[in-house]
Amino acid sequence: MRHVAVFLAVALAAGSAQAQNNPQAEAQALELLKRGVAFRSVAGPGNQTFDYATYLKAQLVAGGFADADVRIEKLGDTAFLVARYRGTGKAKNGAKPILISGHMDVVEAKPADWERDPFTPVVENGYLFGRGASDNKFDVSTFVASMIQLKREGFKPGRDIVMLFSGDEETAMKTTAVLAGEFHDAELLLNIDGGGGDLDESGKPMMFGVQGAEKSYADFELSVTNPGGHSSAPRKPNAIYQLAAALQKIEAYEFPGQVNEITKASWAATAARTADPKLADAMRRFAANPEDAGARAILRADPGYVGQTGTTCVATMANAGHATNALPQRATANINCRIFPGTPIAEVQAKLAELVADPTVKVTKVESGSVPSDASPLRPDLMKVITKAVHARFPEAPVVPVMSAGATDSMWFRGRGVASYGVSPLFMKSSDSFAHGLNERIPVGEIAPAVTFYKAVITELAK
Repeated sequence: MRHVAVFLAVALAAGSAQAQNNPQAEAQALELLKRGVAFRSVAGPGNQTFDYATYLKAQLVAGGFADADVRIEKLGDTAFLVARYRGTGKAKNGAKPILISGHMDVVEAKPADWERDPFTPVVENGYLFGRGASDNKFDVSTFVASMIQLKREGFKPGRDIVMLFSGDEETAMKTTAVLAGEFHDAELLLNIDGGGGDLDESGKPMMFGVQGAEKSYADFELSVTNPGGHSSAPRKPNAIYQLAAALQKIEAYEFPGQVNEITKASWAATAARTADPKLADAMRRFAANPEDAGARAILRADPGYVGQTGTTCVATMANAGHATNALPQRATANINCRIFPGTPIAEVQAKLAELVADPTVKVTKVESGSVPSDASPLRPDLMKVITKAVHARFPEAPVVPVMSAGATDSMWFRGRGVASYGVSPLFMKSSDSFAHGLNERIPVGEIAPAVTFYKAVITELAK
């Protein structure tokens, strides 16, 4: 417990030092977060995302936004929010708006599994506990408070700043698809649900990642059917054996190594801070030549790095048979693929079918709500602004472009041609990261630096 206490002391001291700059915004951000956690914005019956959006709108309007500039729209059992901070139209490099993406929904949380009720915010030992505390209500709260603070200060951006808060990022992403369809003529998008900083267990900053790419998500079902029969009279073919043979072929296949501008920069930066010389060498070799079999093997043996090396496909579920004393009539398995940017989903499906090489085994894409998206270009102007904001707090922290192995709302905007970047200012230790898990929490001391970061980045980019 001692190392946690030391970390909290450091974090809270940093927060209080910065709190002198924006005390009203920081207090409001904490209140927004506490109130936000209390909304059960979970897909399905009782979804309170619309209520949460209504609460956020009330705070924005009270903070100086015109009522007409904040709208909420329902979609199924959820909703999305659009809030426009109007600019003068005199931006130095064009008047296209900057989009801000975040999400109001959270994954399910069963109170019986938690130490505290997941939808009752609790501040304890320097942490705020609750579902969505880190994913993504911390950033929604601190960003909203930051924009209200800029209104108080009379800031007039040269371009519009448009907040787009989706309502089903954790599930179908239908609200995101609608938002991307409407808002695709923009300078860029900042996703406050991506990127962020890493701390080691002593609280020392390790790096800050700017998410500039993400892998596409795709599920494929392998299915085999045959007449079945009585188990006392085995015969071929057997659906389970056929499916098992197909799965072994997929398991044995290794997708090619791949790199792009984002991952090359990420490998270089990661290698520079990796203590293991063999691992660091593999990173440099792979970045230079992704078909270097030796380097690729070293990286793919590590669960922390395999997702960055190219497309991955893995069996995640299987189901077969209908009775213990009958030959199986049907056998199915799910193959989950995380597809490298720029690779068409149909191409991966075709490769799986080629590997199986059995016409009796059908390979069918399962609808997942994911769309492929290319990596966003590295923008020196953006990296300069973000680096300046990060280094104001942690001067030695490297700022690195990164690719996410998971999916965020950014993929919908990238798919519509909007360069998108994950830029959450949250710095966390891996041992404190409980997003989607039990007892999700956030260090309260991160609120003040987040407000400072958002204000600095927005005022610079929106000039």
